[in-house]
Amino acid sequence: MTQSDFLIPTHTRQRWWHSRSVRRFARHRLAMFGLVMIIVLVLACVFGPWLLPFDDLYIDLRGRFSPPFTGYHFFGTDPLGRDIAARLFMAGRISLLVGFAAMVISTVFGTVLGIAAGFFGGRIGTVLMRFVDAMLSFPNIFLLLAMAAFIKPSPIMITLIIAATSWMEIARIVEAEVRSLRERDFVVAARMLGLSNSHIMFRELLPNAIGPIIVAATLTVARAILLEAYVSFLGYGIQPPLPSWGNMLNGAQQYLDSAPWLAIVPGAAITLAVTSFNFIGDGLRDALDARSDML
Repeated sequence: MTQSDFLIPTHTRQRWWHSRSVRRFARHRLAMFGLVMIIVLVLACVFGPWLLPFDDLYIDLRGRFSPPFTGYHFFGTDPLGRDIAARLFMAGRISLLVGFAAMVISTVFGTVLGIAAGFFGGRIGTVLMRFVDAMLSFPNIFLLLAMAAFIKPSPIMITLIIAATSWMEIARIVEAEVRSLRERDFVVAARMLGLSNSHIMFRELLPNAIGPIIVAATLTVARAILLEAYVSFLGYGIQPPLPSWGNMLNGAQQYLDSAPWLAIVPGAAITLAVTSFNFIGDGLRDALDARSDML
């Protein structure tokens, strides 16, 4: 059994969308704002390129450096006359996909390692957590840049590199949560019933630790988007002509005075995405906090 009515459905339990966690999340105004913004951003990136009259590779040399809201160019054009809106939406597909994929990989790896360290403890737990500490001792930005410098950049490789530098915090969170749960009555009862370690870890402990994992995963998406933009801005990430928000900023830096919209548009998209995911993470943290039921 688990501790949260929100996590395990039964035929006698209320629907999940009527749960107290969902109601608390819905009352968090910044979280709802972030959720709406992410939905709008995702829909714009998925369907936006199909609704525009230009694709992201169409070049109009006569329309170079058109300012925003010039004709059909809602966000203007770049130095080659390409439509910035089309490039922004296509870049959003790449940046958001990298963010979500890196989150999934880092969350799965960090969760498995954290559960193992917290459940077994002793020497196994010590060795695993010292490995986590060793990885955390390296500045993530420098570790990310060092790995990117020696690997041919592509969306898949950038995703794997970001995931490889983002799982440590999740592992520490999960390890601490599992360590606090492993002596609870439901775990002791599961051991007395002769259930396997894997069953106890992933069917008993994991559902009870899912709240902090969800919050950490949401914040990891924001961090992954920011890291991809940072690496691409420095020229080690997604390479043109494939657009990303980071390499759009890279191409705009020499035109900050003459065409500032080239930097403002992708910069605003990065800010909106990262801020919205952080708002959602804050809302989930408050909604999934069991202590809120006692307030």
